[in-house]
Amino acid sequence: MKQYKDIFIDFDDTLYDTHGNAVLALAETFSHFQLGRYFDDAQIFYDEYWRTNIDLWSRYAKGEIIRDYLIVERFRRPLTVSPELKAQCEADGDAFRQFCLQVSDVFLDFCATKPGVVEGAHELMRYLKGKGYRLHMCSNGFHEVQYKKLKACGLQDYFNTIVLSEDAGANKPAPQFFDYAMKQTGASPQDTIMIGDNYSTDILGAKQAGLDTIFLNRWPDYPAEGPVTHEVKTLAEIMNIL
Repeated sequence: MKQYKDIFIDFDDTLYDTHGNAVLALAETFSHFQLGRYFDDAQIFYDEYWRTNIDLWSRYAKGEIIRDYLIVERFRRPLTVSPELKAQCEADGDAFRQFCLQVSDVFLDFCATKPGVVEGAHELMRYLKGKGYRLHMCSNGFHEVQYKKLKACGLQDYFNTIVLSEDAGANKPAPQFFDYAMKQTGASPQDTIMIGDNYSTDILGAKQAGLDTIFLNRWPDYPAEGPVTHEVKTLAEIMNIL
């Protein structure tokens, strides 16, 4: 079996249960702003939020939109499903934008305090650290949010290096991100493997950079779109590979 020295690991929904924690935070945000005044059914708001979130993060990863646009738009769209809030947006777009930013700030604060991790995350990281691998977090998440989440879930001490897209000046899967990651970590492609749950950003980007890959396929509806070095359904399976 091939030996590696460095492991690049995605954070959101690979180690940190971003989706599960965000579900909780979104409900808290809905309650905090008393959005039930505008929605007869909270699920209408939640469903539109997730549709919007998936679309925006995909576009952000491709460099089609900037961070500031994502932060506002991910709440502007679901909020304006409400006719009353849509009318407020149309009447004063600047004021409504500020409201969206406020909602986003509160939501991110709620998110950043959640400790939930993907099943087996701590066990895997202890195992990899014990095996002597150098571990490097590689994430497209926002700088201030990721460090808060790392502290909340207790995973920060496992990592030798934190590599974030805002520092790299590019998002995964861009070559610039992986070039930056290699320079920051001192890793070499032939001795490095990437673990991630998103084929388009984690796996494709790593393959293009010459890295082997482990695709964590947690979502049956989103299979690998091409060949991978290894594919697993749980983090525990990775301990049989590395």
